[in-house]
Amino acid sequence: MAAELNTDGLRDVIVILAAAGVVIPAFARFRITPIIGFILVGILVGPMGLGSLVSKYPALEWVTISDTESISPIGEYGIILLLFSIGLELSFRRLWKMRRLVFGVGAAQLFGAGLIIAAGLLLFGYGPTAAMGIGIALALSSTALVLPIAGTHSAVGKSALAMLLFEDLAIVPIIFVLGALAPKAGDSSWEGLFTVLWQGGLVIAAMLVLGRFLLPRLFGQAARTKSPELFVSVSLLVVIVASLATGAVGLSPIVGAIIAGLLIAETDYQSEVEVMTAPFKGLALGVFLISVGMQIDLSYVADNWPTLLGAVAAVVIIKAIVTASLLKLNGARTGTATETGVLMGSPSETTLIVLGAAGAAQIIDGATINFWQVATAIGLTITPILARIGHDMATRLEMRESDDAAVENDATTDPRTVVIGFGRVGKLVADMLVTHGQPYVAVESNIDTVAVARRQGYKVIYGDISRPETLDKLHLGYARALILTMDQPVLAEHIVKRVRAWLPDITIVARARDPDHAARLYQAGASDAVPETLESSLQLSEAVLVDLGVAMGPVIASIHEKRDEFRRQIKEAGGLDEAPKLKLTS
Repeated sequence: MAAELNTDGLRDVIVILAAAGVVIPAFARFRITPIIGFILVGILVGPMGLGSLVSKYPALEWVTISDTESISPIGEYGIILLLFSIGLELSFRRLWKMRRLVFGVGAAQLFGAGLIIAAGLLLFGYGPTAAMGIGIALALSSTALVLPIAGTHSAVGKSALAMLLFEDLAIVPIIFVLGALAPKAGDSSWEGLFTVLWQGGLVIAAMLVLGRFLLPRLFGQAARTKSPELFVSVSLLVVIVASLATGAVGLSPIVGAIIAGLLIAETDYQSEVEVMTAPFKGLALGVFLISVGMQIDLSYVADNWPTLLGAVAAVVIIKAIVTASLLKLNGARTGTATETGVLMGSPSETTLIVLGAAGAAQIIDGATINFWQVATAIGLTITPILARIGHDMATRLEMRESDDAAVENDATTDPRTVVIGFGRVGKLVADMLVTHGQPYVAVESNIDTVAVARRQGYKVIYGDISRPETLDKLHLGYARALILTMDQPVLAEHIVKRVRAWLPDITIVARARDPDHAARLYQAGASDAVPETLESSLQLSEAVLVDLGVAMGPVIASIHEKRDEFRRQIKEAGGLDEAPKLKLTS
């Protein structure tokens, strides 16, 4: 029996599992999305990477995948499970609220970008039909990559989801229209499109009706068995049957997956199904990304890189401008519109499907299809990079819209408190200052934190406090107090020492990590240093003792004794003449 084992399939499984085991933790360690890692693995182990050396070095068979088609079905299931999980996060009510974005902005984005790209291709000598087919294909954006990056609950994620939903619904009509435009096509393609639409409508209606009645009972029976295996089996069965049902009548299996997710989202088992199917989705999606990387021929890229680079850049720029403009006209913030536009700038995995359909219809020749397939694969690879670029652009635009100069120069000569660091501690301090009518201004070096805080109404300026000129522009000579909340012990000591030498009378309150750090801050000149670990431990102890029924008086007395003990430790550690103050923050 062992001799009959399919070693080809086993090798592919080993490569995929090894890739997942290496890529996910390695890229997470460096805070890089594993999307890039999986695509790079596909380039490396594919038939145009190390796979091309198998004839010379047979041992490479165990670390390469020579047949892209053998793993593509797994990747397709990854996309189906991804769309299923998106459906789980939606609801029919939420989808109805998004109808304007889906069918308004989504349609305008797809066909607007497609027409502009097609017009550009006409200028480069493409025929009208070929230009239209390639333009609409490149106008599609990647559901498989965009939504995992943006999510579905952020402003960017909601906008992207709406447009991607329309694209997923439009794939089948696009493919039929391309077939109808084939040189030898008659009226059969239009008739086929009409047949798909009415049959698909019936199947979707049946799924909605049956799902409402059957799914709660089906999952209820699975839940009563308390068998995780049965629950997983039922979940996968539902999504696969739904995908096969829509696929059988000519619709995209993606449509069935979304509807299945929407139906389950209306039941009480939504969260459990989401948790159970998440590992399958992640691994299958990784396989899809590996298959994308396997389609990139590095030698072809090397020979044609200027043209490929120009083509990808042109597509990204056109789509980004069209998407951002439409979202802005629809009332989105400039930052949100910009980030969404850049994120959706690259082509899609479905671009490859549409290009294949155009080739089968003889609208596009083989060499042209190969060029745009490679360009699409490159575009998919750079999607995480585009996400980072779009996020940075959006943050800077948000900063500009919030008028940085006005915040920075607001009442700089009036007495106020300066808060350095605006994480959770700095935000709480600002809230307390506002509550008691004390003016303040905060400084934060994380531009994302600054943008979010300003949208929430806080007075925060962007600045790197480690630079001397940042301290200078704060006009600390007019400040009533300086509060250091950042979790950077060495920098905090340096700032305290510098400001104390410059302003002997200013009140300086600093966050300390522990008693030793507090002692160093006092030596540097802090008026108060609050060891966060000690104070949180004391408050936690006080709460639990009171909840256990211990009288409040003895508890408070013991807390004071413990604080006195900490004061002595700090005095001894810092060589101070007298024990410093330690105040309970509550």
